[in-house]
Order: sequence, then C-alpha cells, then structure tokens
Amino acid sequence: MEIEIATIGGYEEVGRQMTAVRAGDDIVVFDMGLNLSKVLIHDDVQTERMHSLDLIDMGAIPDDRVMSDLEGDVKAIVPTHGHLDHIGAISKLAHRYDAPIVASPFTLELVKEEIQDESKFEVGNDLVEMKPGETMSIGEETELEFVNVTHSIIDAINPVLHTPEGAVVYGLDKRMDHTPVLGDPIDMDRFRELGEEGVLCYIEDCTNANKKGRTPSESVARNHLRDVMHSLEDYDGGIVATTFSSHIARVKSLVEFAEDIGREPVLLGRSMEKYSGTAERIGAVDFPDDLGMYGHRKSVDRAFERIMNEGKENFLPVVTGHQGEPRAMLTRMGRGETPYELENGDKVIFSARVIPEPTNEGQRYQSETLLRMQGARIYDDVHVSGHLRREGHYEMLDALRPENVIPAHQDMAGFSGYVDLATSQGYTLGDDLHVTSNGNTIQIVE
Repeated sequence: MEIEIATIGGYEEVGRQMTAVRAGDDIVVFDMGLNLSKVLIHDDVQTERMHSLDLIDMGAIPDDRVMSDLEGDVKAIVPTHGHLDHIGAISKLAHRYDAPIVASPFTLELVKEEIQDESKFEVGNDLVEMKPGETMSIGEETELEFVNVTHSIIDAINPVLHTPEGAVVYGLDKRMDHTPVLGDPIDMDRFRELGEEGVLCYIEDCTNANKKGRTPSESVARNHLRDVMHSLEDYDGGIVATTFSSHIARVKSLVEFAEDIGREPVLLGRSMEKYSGTAERIGAVDFPDDLGMYGHRKSVDRAFERIMNEGKENFLPVVTGHQGEPRAMLTRMGRGETPYELENGDKVIFSARVIPEPTNEGQRYQSETLLRMQGARIYDDVHVSGHLRREGHYEMLDALRPENVIPAHQDMAGFSGYVDLATSQGYTLGDDLHVTSNGNTIQIVE
C-alpha cells in the first residue's frame, strides 16, 4: 500500500497546522489551523466574514490546494485539540471535503462554536465524537485510534492511523505530564505498545526541541501559582491575573487560590467565557456555582464597575490579554479604557509565557509598559509549557522507535534541536528524517 504525507501547514511556522496522510485510496487530514499573528497585524479583521482564499493569501490559514495532488478520498478530518492553530481554519476549509470531523468531546464542542460563528461558508460536515482509547475504521484497510496526551488544554489526543504498512503517529501537541491537574496522565504505555507493534512514521511537534531537560508537570505551575497568590494574601489593593483562556486547568487553579486568599474570582473576556463555559457545560471541570463569567463588552464593564464599587481588595479578575492582544481586557485596562482603575502597587500576574513570535512579543511589551506606567507590579511567567523539551522528545523516540520521522510545528531554526537529537539516535537527514516545508508531499511507502 502506498503511504504519502502532505505537509500542508505548520512546517514553516508555529500556526496554521494541517497535514494529510494518504494510505492507498484513503486520506485522513490532521488539523486545520489558524496563524493568529497573521490576523492580529491587521486592524479590525473579522475572519468569520472573510473568504478562505483571502486568508490563504494572508498566510493565516493553510493553502490546501496541494490536496488536489493526492489521489484518494478524504475519509476524516481530525483536529488534535481545541487551540486555534489547530481548529481555526475548519470553518473555512472543511466544507470542501465530504468527510466527518472526528474529535474528542471538548475539542468537538469548540469546533461546533467555530462553525456557528462562521458567516461566509456553510459547514455541513458530520461531527463525530471519539474519546481517547477508542478506534474507528477508515476505509477497508486502515483504522484511526486516539491516544491520550497532556497539553495546555484539556482533551488533547495524538491520533494514530493504522495501516498495513505500520502506524502513522501524528504527535502534535503535548507534554509528558504524569501528574496533571485535570484529566488523565499521558498514555505512555500505549505509545510503548505502538512501538512494539511497529510505527512507520512519527510526525512530531518541535516547539521546545531546542530546550534541554524535560517540561515540568502542570502541578508544578499550580504550586508556583499557589505560592505567588498566597504571598499576596495580605495585600489590600487590586490583584489581576491573566492566562490562556483555553487553559482550563490553570483557570481552575486561579479560581481556587482566589477563594483561598479571600477574594471573589471573576472571569472576564469573550474567550475566557467561551472556553470555561464550554468546559463546565460538558462536565469537564467543576467551577463554583456562583462563579461570574462575562464575555460581552457591556457585561464586562458592569463587572468592573461592581469591583470598583465593592472594593478591588475583594476580587480577583481573571482576564484575557496575556499576549498583549490589542482588544483584550488586560490591554484595555492598561490603556485606561475600562472602569477598573489600576493604582500604584497593584499586582498583575501573567500565568502564561510570551509566544515567541514578533507580533506577540511586541504587543506584550507594549501591554506591560502601559501597566507599569500606571504603577502596576508585574509577576511574570508563572507558567509551564505545554510542549515537550529535548528529553521528552528522546523518550518518545525511544518508546515509538519509528522508521521515519517528520519534524513539525516550527520553522527551520526551530527544527534544528530536533534534527540534532534524531541524528544522534541514528536517523539520517534526507533518508528517514524528513525536514520539509509547507505544500510538500513525502512518499513514505511506494
């Protein structure tokens, strides 16, 4: 059986992920993502109203026209998790394919919301829920399996396409967390079993491959956050926290620690309300019954007015804006555009890192500068990454022992650490180690 892999998006940058695997006449598409930085550099861009071709020209979504070179039928579209760089183009591209969208429960709910917000295209693909550990047939000779992994969002999986030639493991995005705050640990037992059964190809996220050591557990970030929050227990002014809205485990920790130090947590911002509300609705997290979540601008401002009237010392606003996004809540607070008044000595906790991309770095610098100009004290990088570092990559290669490896989720400079690791483990660049770019196809089995 011929096995061919199209590296459509996410092989020259972090963002707009999309990969297609053809096994004989059957094709499975993994991820359809958005490169958000390509959108943020434009003012007032509303992607839900834009045509896919315009977004492709902007470099915001994958150029899937290479799919016409693959001889076969798409049988499934499989997003690995609910981050926008993996699901943000589904509403623009999925309708081109007569195939179901297959995803884990939380991811599928987020995909539904993306489709509902779309105003340019009608997306009528069937939506199929599949949980980690489950399988489904893809055509007559291939089978799809979901393996549980841990990441900075709940319900992340690594899909495996089982073919007569061996398994193709799509390894984006994960960290090796054995003590997660929410959900089950990474299923390393299954990965080792796959290695025994035979892995034809492993496609791997290389985000932190240039960093030595291993990525700490989310429980480490939780303890760090607890320490910071409790150190501020006696402060009688304003404390504001920000984190990735999709990081439900981190939001849960912020809510718990706010209550521990006698403050009422309030979630503010459209994406904060979206992700936490969705997770609570499907039973993935248990928040207090009276937890306030506000996404609409007017309701957010009313919440800020209440906080100011009843005393900032009684609340912990958990807001959007950890990357300095221009229209996010924290950025508006820094510009003085909300009823919340920052004062000298107020604390701002960034429970997130800056995504290493020029647009984000510039926006974050501007946001922190505005906050400091108002006297805010910054608590930075109360966080652990959701991606493997070098030793985690080594453990995955050791477990899977793949015949072929394809680095992904980075640019050429970002691939370098992974290439060094793979070559040290006996892989040869241009033979069984395939460094590629967007729009290419790789023939794994002829």
